[in-house]
Amino acid sequence: MDKVVVIGGTGFMGSHTADVLSERGHKVVVYDHKPSPWLRDDQEMVVGDMLDHAKLSEMIKGARYLYHYAGIADIGDAKRRPVETIHLNVMGATIAMQVAVEAGVERFLYASTMYVYSPYGSFYRASKQASETVIEAYHEQFGLDYTLLRYGSLYGPRAQDWNGLRRYVKQIVQEGKLDYRGTGKERREYIHVRDAAKLSVDILDEQHKNQAITVTGQQILNSQELIDMMFEISGVEKNVTFSQDDRPSDHYTMTPYRYTPKRAKKLVPGEFTDIGEGILEVVEEIHQERHEE
Repeated sequence: MDKVVVIGGTGFMGSHTADVLSERGHKVVVYDHKPSPWLRDDQEMVVGDMLDHAKLSEMIKGARYLYHYAGIADIGDAKRRPVETIHLNVMGATIAMQVAVEAGVERFLYASTMYVYSPYGSFYRASKQASETVIEAYHEQFGLDYTLLRYGSLYGPRAQDWNGLRRYVKQIVQEGKLDYRGTGKERREYIHVRDAAKLSVDILDEQHKNQAITVTGQQILNSQELIDMMFEISGVEKNVTFSQDDRPSDHYTMTPYRYTPKRAKKLVPGEFTDIGEGILEVVEEIHQERHEE
């Protein structure tokens, strides 16, 4: 049984990837700054700072693979806290790679983003581009194998409130309306978090070693189509206000593709969660949270 460490395994993408790893027979250790509410009985939880080299070194002993999901992932938060974003995201990844080299880890798997292709995404995008460059340098200097996971538009259960689709559904359910900044023409390739997690474990196959992998879905919707679907599934009469202002957006409109630091292969799930079913799942989760308050 291979030991796999998931740094940031308490979060949205990290916790689902940890679940799939456990389901496929790996011995999973979740490392994060707070206990995971999603921890399975067959997983180990270690609470610690991702910048704590000594604690990471002790925890990672015997691990074959190391997934790194920790850091600041909210674009708005990253824009407000540029120094902290660069420090946590780039140094966090660097320290994780260093302990991986010292422990003889076979492969380092890094949660990146589609925003590395574009001029959008503010300091979040910049931190991911910088980290990818450092990862490639660690491979060149120390032979540490890696896989870069460039995620598209994720949605599903356990998402943070700043997750785009969850934020929209929450306002619709709680306020009966939606204030949307945009035109309705913006396009995204949505992928359910569980489908993304399965692909994130599939890439342990040798063919994906030292590759950049784009992880996106097969359902491409514009914002207007998504909004119509969210109102219908929520059972709320459509009430949406589109707004635009002169501030430059930190999000891409039609496509993120402008510049790529490393060519990527694209993986999409052969079988996937239909987005309607996925939205219903988010609606039910928000209703359950309101009931528990």
